[in-house]
Amino acid sequence: MAKSNGLMGIWDQEKDILKVAETFKNQGFKKFDAVTPYPVHGMEEACGIERSWIPYVTFVAGTLGLLFGLWFTWWVSAVDWPINVGGKPMWSLPAFVPVIFELTILFAALISVGTLFAACSLPKHDPVVVDPDLTSHKFGLFIDEKDPKFDAIQVESLMHDHGVEKIHKVEGY
Repeated sequence: MAKSNGLMGIWDQEKDILKVAETFKNQGFKKFDAVTPYPVHGMEEACGIERSWIPYVTFVAGTLGLLFGLWFTWWVSAVDWPINVGGKPMWSLPAFVPVIFELTILFAALISVGTLFAACSLPKHDPVVVDPDLTSHKFGLFIDEKDPKFDAIQVESLMHDHGVEKIHKVEGY
C-alpha cells in the first residue's frame, strides 16, 4: 500500500472531530481519515464510509465450511471407513450436525480474519506516529494531499474554523 502525505489536525473533543469530518465530507473531500482513541458513534457516516464487504466474505466462507462438513462426514463414514454399527445407515445427518456446525464456524472465522488482514494490509511495520496522544485522549483528522480538492491553505483554514488544537504536516502515513 502506498504511503500518503498530507495534513493532520488534532482536537480534544469527540464532538469537534465529528463536526469537522462532516464538514470535510460536505466540502467534497474523499481521501481523509479520522483517528480516534476509541470507536466514535456516527464517525462512519461523518467520513462517508460505506458498509463493509467483509460480512459477505464471511457468509460465503461459512457456506463453504458447511458444504465441506457435509462432504467430509459423508466421505469418512460411507466411503473411506464404512462400518455398519447396529444396522444404522452409513451416513446419518443428526449424528454429524456438531461436526458440520463447527466446520462452518471455523471456515467463516478464519477466512474472515485472513481477509480482514489482507484488506487492511496488516501487519504494518513502523507506523508513523503523528502525535502520541492520539492513542489515549486526542482525536485526529488526516487529509491526504492526493485528494482532488486538497489545498493546504484551504484545509488549514477549515481546521482553524473548527477549533483545531494543532496541525501536523505528515509524510508516509
